[in-house]
Amino acid sequence: MKQAVIILLIIFAAIVLTLVVINGTMKFEKQDVAPWNELVFNTPEGYPVKISNYKDNVLLIVNTASKCGFTPQLAGLQKLQEKYGKDGLVVLGFPCDQFRNQEPESNATVQKCYNENHGVTFQLSEKIDVNGPNAHPIFVYLNNHFNQRVEWNFTKFLIGRDGIPHKRFVSSIEPYLVERDLKDLVLQKD
Repeated sequence: MKQAVIILLIIFAAIVLTLVVINGTMKFEKQDVAPWNELVFNTPEGYPVKISNYKDNVLLIVNTASKCGFTPQLAGLQKLQEKYGKDGLVVLGFPCDQFRNQEPESNATVQKCYNENHGVTFQLSEKIDVNGPNAHPIFVYLNNHFNQRVEWNFTKFLIGRDGIPHKRFVSSIEPYLVERDLKDLVLQKD
């Protein structure tokens, strides 16, 4: 009996240590970042886009990957863009290769891949990191706001017209489940 308890404790300790080492999610440390309206991202072609260009829009920001089990969500994100774009929604996709190398496309091919394979026409960025020392400032800002790192591809962030992040959705939340919160923000007029 004593040996069984010791073995279970060793297994538990190994699991906890693995989570700490691999994910680094046990303790979140904020990083310095510029104010939201000063942030910039690059398109896959390398052209800079200021977040302030979207100051009167509701944003749905998503870290994406073309070879992930959640990749079919791209079609749902596109449907949201089509349905609410006229009301001020902007979906922004940020291809990321940090999770098991599930974004093999290059900046030169990512937009064509997403369009041809998934019907995506919403704005994409160049490939970025969402966590760690090379994390893109937009994701540093969002991670700081929610005191949490991005755990996987297709984490979604809903930002109001005022530039304030309103809600974070984990990868498994399908785009149609985001619609209720999104609709409230999009149809809300100041």
